[in-house]
Amino acid sequence: MQVDIAGLAISLGFSLGAFAGGGWWCLRRLAQARLLLDTPTSKIRSAAQGYVELYGMLHVQGDSQLSAPLTGKPCLWWRYRIEQYSESGKNKSWRVVDSGVSDAWLRLADATGECLIDPRGAEVRPASREVWKGSARHPRAGQVQGALGGWLSSGEYRYTEERLHAGEPLYAIGDFRTSGGGSQGLDLASAQGAVVREWKSDFSGLLRRFDSNGDGQLDEAEWGRVRLAAQLEAEDRHRHTSAAPAMNHLRRPREAQPFLLSSHGEDVLARQFRWQALFGALLCVGGAVATVYVLKATGLMQ
Repeated sequence: MQVDIAGLAISLGFSLGAFAGGGWWCLRRLAQARLLLDTPTSKIRSAAQGYVELYGMLHVQGDSQLSAPLTGKPCLWWRYRIEQYSESGKNKSWRVVDSGVSDAWLRLADATGECLIDPRGAEVRPASREVWKGSARHPRAGQVQGALGGWLSSGEYRYTEERLHAGEPLYAIGDFRTSGGGSQGLDLASAQGAVVREWKSDFSGLLRRFDSNGDGQLDEAEWGRVRLAAQLEAEDRHRHTSAAPAMNHLRRPREAQPFLLSSHGEDVLARQFRWQALFGALLCVGGAVATVYVLKATGLMQ
C-alpha cells in the first residue's frame, strides 16, 4: 500500500496539534477557573502586596476621558478590530486589516481606597461591545451601527469595538503594589549601590565632586567618601518617597498567573472558563480520535 508521506504528515500535524492544543487549553482554563474561585477578594486599603483580587467601580483618571476610535464615544479603555470581507473562489473569510487597544491607566475605587491599573498585558473582558458593517475602510457618520445594523448591513468591512466606561463595576486580579506613604522598607545596601552606579555613569562628574587631590582617579579614601555620600543620598531619597502619599498599583504578574480585568464577577468568569475548558477537552479527544484513524487508515497501526 502506497502511503502519501506529505499528506500523512499534514493530517498528523493537524490531528496531533488539535490533541495537544486542546489538552493544553483545557488544563489552562480549568486551573484559571480554580484560581479565581480560590483567591479571596481584598479591600484596596488592606490588600496584601502581591497577587490579589479586587472589585470596585471605574472612575475618570484626570480631567478627561478617552475617545473610542471607531464610534467616538467617551470611555476609559477601548479595543477595536476592522475586518475586510474577502472571497476567492469557494473560500470566503473576514481578514483583519486594522486593530488596536488603548494603554491608558484605569482608576479603580472601592469603599476603602483607590488603585491605578496598568492594563497592558491584561485579558480584558468588557461588557460594552459593538459589531456592525459598512463599506468604508473606517466607519463614517451615517453608517448603520449597533446589533440590528450588523444584521441588516452587508458591507465589505466589519467593525468591532469594545469599551470600559466610567461608573461601571470592574473585577481585577493581578500583581498589587503600594509605593509611598511609608509603606516601603529601606534596603540600604541595595539603595546605596544604585546611587553609586548612577553616579559612576557620569564618571567625570564623580571626579569633580570627590577627587580631592586632582590626580584624575579615586583612591581608597575618596571612594570611602563616595560610599558615605551615596548612603546619605539613598536615605534622603527614601525619606522623600515615604513622605509622599501612598499610591496603589495593579499590574501584570511576573509569574504565569492570569491578569484579568472584567466587567463581570469571578463566578461568571469561572463559568466561562469551564465552558472553554470543555471545548478544549472535546478538541483534544477529537484530535486523538483523528490521529488513531489516520494511523489505521494508512496501515501504520493495526
